[in-house]
Amino acid sequence: MTLYPEQSLYQEMSFIAYYFHWSGDEVMKLDHRSRRRWCLEISDIHRKVNPSKENRGEVPLSRMRPTAFP
Repeated sequence: MTLYPEQSLYQEMSFIAYYFHWSGDEVMKLDHRSRRRWCLEISDIHRKVNPSKENRGEVPLSRMRPTAFP
């Protein structure tokens, strides 16, 4: 069994909790795929709301690529 890296888990949880004001417990109930999907959706919202030169075309959390798990 492969475990998801702890640092990545905390980054995703923080990102979702910050933007949606969800509790840690609510975010922890999400499976990996759902957390990643929410991170991508939030990133899209963030880019649309803040289309500055600095982040135009750049995805927040770009260093956090989805990992395929069995």
